[in-house]
Amino acid sequence: MKLSTFNLNKIIRILWGATLLTLPVTSFRWFPFMGEGTFVRPLALYPLAGLIPLLLIQWWRGKIKLNWAGALIPLGVLVLFIVAATSFGALIDPIPLRGQTYSGRSIRALMTLFIGIAFFVSAVWMNKDEDDFRFTVRWLLAGLCLDLAWSGLQAVTFYTGLLKKEMVTHWQLAFSMRELVRTNRISGLAYEPAWLAGQFATTFIPFLFAAVLTNFRISRFKWLEPILLGLSLLVVLATYSRGGLLTTLAAAGLTFLFFGFDFIRSAWKWFAGGFRGRALDLLFRLGMVAAVLAVFAGAFLFLGQKNFFRRMWETDAENLSEYLVDINAGARGAYTAGALSAFEEYPLTGVGLGASGFYIYQNLPDWSLTTVPEIAKQMNPENRLYPNPKNLYVRLLAETGLIGFFLFLAFQLHVLGDVLNLLRRGQHWARFAAVAGVFAWLAIAFYNFTQDSLTTPNIWLVPGILVGLAATPSATSGDVALPENKEIR
Repeated sequence: MKLSTFNLNKIIRILWGATLLTLPVTSFRWFPFMGEGTFVRPLALYPLAGLIPLLLIQWWRGKIKLNWAGALIPLGVLVLFIVAATSFGALIDPIPLRGQTYSGRSIRALMTLFIGIAFFVSAVWMNKDEDDFRFTVRWLLAGLCLDLAWSGLQAVTFYTGLLKKEMVTHWQLAFSMRELVRTNRISGLAYEPAWLAGQFATTFIPFLFAAVLTNFRISRFKWLEPILLGLSLLVVLATYSRGGLLTTLAAAGLTFLFFGFDFIRSAWKWFAGGFRGRALDLLFRLGMVAAVLAVFAGAFLFLGQKNFFRRMWETDAENLSEYLVDINAGARGAYTAGALSAFEEYPLTGVGLGASGFYIYQNLPDWSLTTVPEIAKQMNPENRLYPNPKNLYVRLLAETGLIGFFLFLAFQLHVLGDVLNLLRRGQHWARFAAVAGVFAWLAIAFYNFTQDSLTTPNIWLVPGILVGLAATPSATSGDVALPENKEIR
């Protein structure tokens, strides 16, 4: 019996919701044909693998219309150039490293790129209007709640002793490649704490922050987004991830600077009103200010408990390399320097996608060979790990050269333009989406300094959602422009 169009569309909706719900699981254990060294394994790939074929089938049958977004043009040009640069890299054909060959690494890298693009394209196709957008954000927040619950379970295990660490480790290994972090840092459903903090900063917090800043609510519970935002910030703190915290603070600060004028004006009006009323009102407002300052001071003291965090401001380093070593970032700095040598050798086209690791060990800076224990372990002949730059921008320079790097920037700027175009619609939900999109765009821009994977959904999903919304003319939404302080149900 053939499935009706209604049933197929319903299945598509369910698969998209499942993709968003499972997004927090970044290193799912049960993937076939993947070696133990492959840590980026999004569980969301399973529902996504069913979603895209069904979308294409329905489009081919003329039952649905797929968005054609302008951002797909620079993305397509970028992909074509990457394929060409990778073909050129085959002519260089570097010496195999620890059993890894150029062809193997390049095929693997191209597969990761297409997986990332699949998240982007599916987000574009599944978000055409306000109804689609609300559905997407609700399921994103449902996935966030699962992540918060598992993070809370880890916190109970680490700090109360109510649950045995060995038992919870077995639970986690049932679905993840990684056991609980031994230093009692929260990793949630992600592989490691830094991944969790990056995921919150680029995917979940943007919508929660925008909801509070624009007074827009996805559900009828006005308290939901502020509470989820507070819990998310606590989890980011508990990861002790320096990159994640700095990314969140920088993106939040810049977004607030760009869009927070109305919020500041309302807050100041509320605060100043206490000086004209009863003494109790003034004391309440002063108490609120003291509470905010206490939260920041408490967060600073909480982070200062970890030695590797304190070293950021307690150091006697005399130069940049010594500072990197002192704050336990020496290995990252060394990998970056080694990868840049490939860019210096082939500045226009790079050495091919996935091939920068062949150039890292032989070009490590001298200071890293004697002062960084991780580098010493990596240089052990028995070590089989393949190095990577730990920085997406450096990776693009090394593997695709200046041309690929600037094509990537063109794509990112096109995405930002689409996000800002949503502001022109004069609709409350569109402003909420735009503020969240700017936050996410900024967070991704900072986040890419600390990671180099093209597979991770973090850098593709939210941009795809906003590009899909921008690709649909505002007249099709059927909404009436409302004042910013009115809530849409």
